[in-house]
Amino acid sequence: MAFEEFGQLSKRRRAEREEKAKKKVIITFVSSILVLCLIVAGAFAFLHFNHRSSATKNDEANPLPTTNSASRMLQMFCSPTDYKKKCEQTISKVVNSSSATEIQPKAVIKAAISAASEELSKAAKKVDKFEFKKPEERAAYDDCKKLFEDATEELRSSISHADRPDGSKNGVQARVHDLRTWLSAVISYQETCVDGFPDGELKAQMRGALNSTKELVSNSLAIVSMLSSFLSQFDMHGVTRQLLSKDSDNGLAVGKDGLPRWVGHDERKLLTKLTNRLIPNITVAKDGSGNFTSINDALAAIPEKRLGRYFIYVKQGIYEEYVIVSKKMVNITMYGDGSQKTVVTGNKNFVDGVRTFETATFAALGDGFVAMSMGFRNTAGPEKHQAVALRVQADKSIFLNCRMEAYQDTLYAQTHRQLYRSCVITGTVDFIFGDAASLFQNCLILVRKPLDNQQNIVTAQGRVDRHENTGIVLQNCRILPHKELEPEKSKFKTYLGRPWKEFSRTIVMQSTIGDLIQPEGWLPWAGDFALKTLYYAEFNNRGPGAAVSGRVKWPGYKKSISKQEADEYTVAPFLQGSWINAAGLPLQIKV
Repeated sequence: MAFEEFGQLSKRRRAEREEKAKKKVIITFVSSILVLCLIVAGAFAFLHFNHRSSATKNDEANPLPTTNSASRMLQMFCSPTDYKKKCEQTISKVVNSSSATEIQPKAVIKAAISAASEELSKAAKKVDKFEFKKPEERAAYDDCKKLFEDATEELRSSISHADRPDGSKNGVQARVHDLRTWLSAVISYQETCVDGFPDGELKAQMRGALNSTKELVSNSLAIVSMLSSFLSQFDMHGVTRQLLSKDSDNGLAVGKDGLPRWVGHDERKLLTKLTNRLIPNITVAKDGSGNFTSINDALAAIPEKRLGRYFIYVKQGIYEEYVIVSKKMVNITMYGDGSQKTVVTGNKNFVDGVRTFETATFAALGDGFVAMSMGFRNTAGPEKHQAVALRVQADKSIFLNCRMEAYQDTLYAQTHRQLYRSCVITGTVDFIFGDAASLFQNCLILVRKPLDNQQNIVTAQGRVDRHENTGIVLQNCRILPHKELEPEKSKFKTYLGRPWKEFSRTIVMQSTIGDLIQPEGWLPWAGDFALKTLYYAEFNNRGPGAAVSGRVKWPGYKKSISKQEADEYTVAPFLQGSWINAAGLPLQIKV
């Protein structure tokens, strides 16, 4: 009994110490916020008062800034942009209509995004008058119209988000990350539209029509990114991480689950349960034992007005259908009996005349989509070239214990924030591609046998603008030959990735790299395209293919990065920026 009492006393003392520690951290956090506010206010005040000495008394009474101070404010906000003249034209009205101490960054951001939105509307009307003579051109334009709608919607959301009160519950930093994600998606939508057209005059006209919009969105993204960098200089997320963890030995959150903040309470509970313990709203079964026999019928039956997460259980079976979880279908969880038992399959492909964008067997567009224990397959084969098994546009999407099977372009991680945990991805050429902020943890990446004249490339990341917060991160994954390639792996060259777009970004860290990977590791796309502007990095990998001594010598490739730099591509900073310490899916949240 005495030992039990001593144990209880120790627990109470430990709890008291932890409570005191929490209070100290909270005090530190609040103090840091106050200091940051003072610094921001001081910076604006300095800009204002530093240029008032030459002003007259009447000027001092006037709330409008002097021409000199207005010019300096414009230069400050536009300094990180790539199209400075256009930036100054866009935000000059906001800057000139307020005093230097009264200018609010959110007003500047709102003005910049609003200009981009207006320009996109003009571009869409201009493109609508183009003449599309060939069927493939008309089909590509139909894709563009969908993409324009998505871009318009996200620009509107960005304007609304930027205009929210500073005291919003998500906090300034979370809002900044949302804006960077959505604006990055808008840039990607425009690029996807242009990519859908065959090379030629019409494609050049499309690119020209969207060029001004692209520049304005880029400027908006640059201004938002500047704010993000400013916050990071004061280690805001570092302070937040300390609030979330008792084991913060290196400034990183070390919670029990490491799930992003955008994973809500219900979703956290979901990810702690076994799929056979979930209670579905609707059941799909090929044998007729459920509510529906097809996934599309189940999706069509989802109530328009509903609250909370909606669960769809897909029983074991091969479902030969093309599925789209539309943008209106938010917070859907779809789970099966296993990634090789519940399989959605199709065979649309580029050779048969379908644009890559439309070849996906399964497309997840609705935000908050979660898939568990399911397989997504495209059986077109290597001879059909681009043939997508899964396309993901959904923001804040999670794939757990899933399987994506195809050859070229298996997984199209198109846009937004995406998390893949303990999945299997198979393919040949560029089989993990897109412009999302996508993180793959503990995934098995199997390289298949390509055509005789082909080379295998695992990734092809499509970051178009240097300000985008997108990239492909492979953390604690295994990159190995598929059983069909194993006996012939020496016949085919295999690479970790190649730059699909100018600012392509891919990081491979803490992963096992098999001997199928060539010593040089990475492959050019065409000539020296993007070799200076890309960002490719490796960190603490293992296995026979992990040696970096023979790697490429490109200016943008980093064969050795610091632990601190690698940390920036872990779940906390890369996908959201702050985390909640709660029981749930255990993720690797530090390197």
